[in-house]
Formats: sequence, structure tokens, C-alpha cells
Amino acid sequence: MSSAILTIDLDAISHNYRTLTDRLGGTAPAGVVKANGYGLGAGPVALTLAGAGCRIFFVAHIEEGIQLRQTLNETGNSDFVHAEIHVLGGLAPDTEEAFDASRLIPVLGSLDEIHQWKQYCDRLERQLPCDIHADTGMCRLGLPPDELDKLELEPSRLSGLNILTVLSHLACADERDHEKNAEQLAAFRRVRQILPHGRASLANSSGIFLGSDFHFDLARPGAALYGIAPVPGQANPMAQPVRLQGKIAQVRVVDTPQTVGYGAIHRVEGPARIATVPVGYADGYLRNLSNKGTGYIGNIPVPVVGRVSMDLITLDVSDVPEHLSAVGCLIDLIGPKNP
Repeated sequence: MSSAILTIDLDAISHNYRTLTDRLGGTAPAGVVKANGYGLGAGPVALTLAGAGCRIFFVAHIEEGIQLRQTLNETGNSDFVHAEIHVLGGLAPDTEEAFDASRLIPVLGSLDEIHQWKQYCDRLERQLPCDIHADTGMCRLGLPPDELDKLELEPSRLSGLNILTVLSHLACADERDHEKNAEQLAAFRRVRQILPHGRASLANSSGIFLGSDFHFDLARPGAALYGIAPVPGQANPMAQPVRLQGKIAQVRVVDTPQTVGYGAIHRVEGPARIATVPVGYADGYLRNLSNKGTGYIGNIPVPVVGRVSMDLITLDVSDVPEHLSAVGCLIDLIGPKNP
């Protein structure tokens, strides 16, 4: 059985939301909780963000949106119940009624999706909310330039739609000096000339740190909420909400030179104490940390030695007092010191 103990500090997520809010000045931050809240639990994370003042959420798929709506409704809190939930993945065929029933907002990324949503709204004689996603340089989801040109020539394609947000997504925001950032900013400004409706949204987590020109009306932080550094190579202003610990299952005293683990990639040359912990890549501890990851016992670093296996890792605890590194003692594998 794995000894992995995962602790999520929801206060850290709340702190990160407020940090980003302060950074944005007057621009509103949404909360991106796709992929089950980046693996930390979309329900608890969304409720934490809502408690910190977040009223706009983004998910990837309709199923995530339906579940999130149920979670917010169950609180009975009027502000939470009426929060906006936007679905980045767009409008799949025959999902209009499901979007409507759960009060989800589709992010429309093609003329076909726009037509599909408009037909549904026209049939009901209602102006239901939606977003428009324009591709400004990622070549993924979103209206490509030729479809934007068609909208400019035929604005009637949007008649009857309640467009809440016009958005795009930055490709290289984590590289401050990348020329792509300026190119996409210029492209998005042109998009806004064609689609001046509703709010404008361009900045993701790293985009927030590119400066106010990228902020517009609404930012969509995701990774930074969960403690991931928004600007690589600089001090991380975000708090780390994740702590992964493992219990020592065995300590091997090595007196003679020998290798450790699969592939014999680490060789112990002198006296050492090697702790084995039942945590591995099956638990999400990355295999590329083989022979270079670091755990902590208190403030003492303990290097990963040898290869990360499916359900075991080995760490050199030679520098840790024996009473702190015995069988049953905990090692921090992910935390503030080793995110």
C-alpha cells in the first residue's frame, strides 16, 4: 500500500486569488478550475475561491460545468448559486439544452458553434449568454482570422446573442520578452474592433504579470492559483497549497560501495543510510525526478537516489539524525521547499 499523504491547503489557494486580485488592480480575476481543479478537487477549490470573492469560473468540459453548478447550488448561498460558469471546450452537438438547464455559458470558437447556439436561442426566443473565443496565434480552439473576417462582413450572424466575453489565449506569456506576446496583443485589439461586445479577456496566469496592457476586463488565472510560478526564473509570489508526504518503510545501512535501484544509475561509495518510501510514479511522483529530486525531513534536504519506480523511491538520509529518519517517519516530497 502506498504511504502517500496528500494535503491541500485551501487557505493558500484563497491567498493566491487575493494576491492576483491585488496585482490586477481594477481587472476582475476569474477562477479556472478545469481538470478537477488542477487535480486538487474542483468542488473544494471553487468553494474556496467563491469565499474569497470569485464569481466567474472557467471549466474545460460541460460535464465539469454541470458538476460545479450542482456544488455551488448546494451551498444555498445566492452569490454562489448565481456565479457564472464558462465552458472553454465549446458547444458540442446536441448539448444546448444541457448548457441551458445548468446555466452554463459556452465559449463559442467557430462559426458553426455560433450558428448552433443562435438557432437554439432563436427557437426559444431568448437571448442566452455565451462567449466568443478568437484564435490570435495558438492555432487551437477559437475563431481563425478568416472566420473573424466573415463576422465583420456579416454581423447579423451574432444577432440575438448575449455575448458576455470575447476572449483569446496567450501562447508564450511565461516568456516575458517573447515577440509572440506583442503580436497576440495587437491581434486581440483587432478582434475587439470586430467584436466590441461584452468583456475582453486575454491574460492567463503568466499574462497577468506581463503588465496592465494585457489585463483588459477579465483575467483567467489557472496555474498560479495552485502555486505554480507565473514567471519562471523569478521569485514565486504564489503560496504552495500542495504537500505530499511519504512514510519511510525501510532504512538500509550501506557500508560498502554498491548501486541503488533500477538501472544502477546511482552508486553509493561510502557509508550511507538509504530510506525506501512506498511512493512512486503511480502516485504522481514524476519519474524524471530519478536521481535528482529532493525531499525534506524538517529543514534537512534528502536527495532522491536511484530511479523513481512505480511504487517506491529511495532517498539518502545520511545527514538526518536517526530518530528523525527511522521507519515510520515522514518525508516531505512536495511542499513549500520543493514545489
